[in-house]
Amino acid sequence: MNTQSTLSISEARKKIFEIADKVQAPNVYYVLTDKGRPKAVVLSAEEFESWVETLEVMQDFPDLKKDIREAKANYKSGNYITLEEFLTKSKVHQNALSSNPAKKGAKRSR
Repeated sequence: MNTQSTLSISEARKKIFEIADKVQAPNVYYVLTDKGRPKAVVLSAEEFESWVETLEVMQDFPDLKKDIREAKANYKSGNYITLEEFLTKSKVHQNALSSNPAKKGAKRSR
């Protein structure tokens, strides 16, 4: 749950140290107003970095929301494999690719 508080910039100036402490809690932020209009938002540096990272991921993967919806639908319909099944298939595939048969005519040690 996000906890939002709204303060005028003048009021925030008086309480800046208190605000800085309070926004350290997860999902707590302050909207600062000037003449009753939102002007700025104060949140923790950690929360800000999280938002920036989320925005970067969303830009890198524009269809992420669609992909997540599809994955949820596949899961609900049972159209998925388990991690164990995936790893088993991957190992079989890797073993098939990495098998290195002995060269013809090569001497074998006994």
